[in-house]
Amino acid sequence: MSKVVTMETKTQTPANPTLSIERIMEMIPHRYPFLMLDRIIDMKLGEHATGLKNVTINEPFFTGHFPGKPVMPGVLIIEAMAQTCAVLVVNTMGKEAEGKLVYFMSIEEAKFRKPVGPGDSLHIRVDKQQARRNVWKFACVATVEGVKVAEAVVCAMIVA
Repeated sequence: MSKVVTMETKTQTPANPTLSIERIMEMIPHRYPFLMLDRIIDMKLGEHATGLKNVTINEPFFTGHFPGKPVMPGVLIIEAMAQTCAVLVVNTMGKEAEGKLVYFMSIEEAKFRKPVGPGDSLHIRVDKQQARRNVWKFACVATVEGVKVAEAVVCAMIVA
């Protein structure tokens, strides 16, 4: 039996738990310019999470990717997926997992369907497929306005 996460936000309801950027930064070590999440908008411990990345023209990667036609690099969409997975893993494992690193082990079946650019709100849904000890596997889908823009299967390991 899984329990629904309860978190500290002013607009929190049991049906729509969220994690703020401050709480995300307590859980994972990523910081600007490599923090690819703004908020977790939904989560069920040990099962799934949905992260949000609001993409703005101020992102440092837009300077070179591509001048005159800003496109979020696919590898950073995959990173946003991995960070969403890491938050779910750490939150599921509890306080003893905070501050630990979650490393990529594999990225499979990655597909990029549409470009992501400034003004887009990237929703990253991750669903646990498997968890054995410190190794977790997730099916990940990124959408913008309900349209699938990328997908991948990510395998990660949590280490001290």
